[in-house]
Amino acid sequence: MSISDAPLILVINPGSTSCRYALFAGNRPLAEEEFAAEATVEGVAAVGRRFLAARGPQVADLAAIVARGGLLRPVAGGVYTVTEALVQDCLAHRYGRHASNLGAPAARRLAEEAHVPAFIADPPTVDELLEEARLTGLPEIRRRSIFHALNQRAVAADLADRLGKTYAQARVIVVHLGGGVSIGAHCNGRVVDVNDALEGDGPFASNRAGGLPALPLVRWAQGKSFDEVVHAVCKAGGFWAHLGTADGREIERRVNQGDPQATAVFEAFTYQVAKAVAALAVPLDGQVEAIALTGGLAHWSRLVERLKQRLGWLAEVYIYAGGREMEALAAAALSVLRREQEAKQY
Repeated sequence: MSISDAPLILVINPGSTSCRYALFAGNRPLAEEEFAAEATVEGVAAVGRRFLAARGPQVADLAAIVARGGLLRPVAGGVYTVTEALVQDCLAHRYGRHASNLGAPAARRLAEEAHVPAFIADPPTVDELLEEARLTGLPEIRRRSIFHALNQRAVAADLADRLGKTYAQARVIVVHLGGGVSIGAHCNGRVVDVNDALEGDGPFASNRAGGLPALPLVRWAQGKSFDEVVHAVCKAGGFWAHLGTADGREIERRVNQGDPQATAVFEAFTYQVAKAVAALAVPLDGQVEAIALTGGLAHWSRLVERLKQRLGWLAEVYIYAGGREMEALAAAALSVLRREQEAKQY
């Protein structure tokens, strides 16, 4: 199938618990399926081959392959060609360990079989922060940009369009509500401030502790191993630590039944999210044109309504439940194939 006639694009999105695959003809989705997470590059590639074979096309029929980017060095937003240097940084977990590191190497392996390009777009380490957003009270510790960049930027671009603007013209705040929570200030095409959603910054989340008072954290960590602290902060904090579950449906059931502990944690969560959103009016000079709620927890109706109540004074709140990652990845690859933009080199 030629590039000018709806090129076939395979999208690969590895996560910690599952891996999603999608097939697009141009910007039109043909199929999507979620599989159990794979632990190796070959495993991710092999499932991709099976996904295609079950639908007729083979790897050789593809025009491009695009994957969710892994933890890389800080980069500007955009589309990147999967190069050897990029693959090696993913395989070596040079900038952090995450399941998404398998995406680019698997995409390149399949792309070499098909003799087509492989891309990533807007990896989690997109870094466009204002310099004043990086500085902390200790020179040795600087804030960094690790967040749900792919979904955030896709949602912000769509929200800008709804406002009658381009992404480069809009000033909006996007709240990704998932296993981690990232809240980004999007100013004229750049994410100028955002919390580190991976290593303990911003509101607590489903299983992440979020920002914690420094000295109480140090005291609590005494006698614990580094791995124990990382597990508590990044995997066993938040809703899980307080309620023994990270399932939004179960928490909503408890809140609806009047469970006082669940209600208290729910209210604290919405308060922390709303407070973090309001703080990002500062990098936007107070000109917040709209707020978007996205991610898996944006399906939680009670949560959405409570956040609307807390944030309605600041700007209109729009809902993008789930995510736009698969569509955003396909659109990124298509824009390069159609020469609407040039892929960047890592």
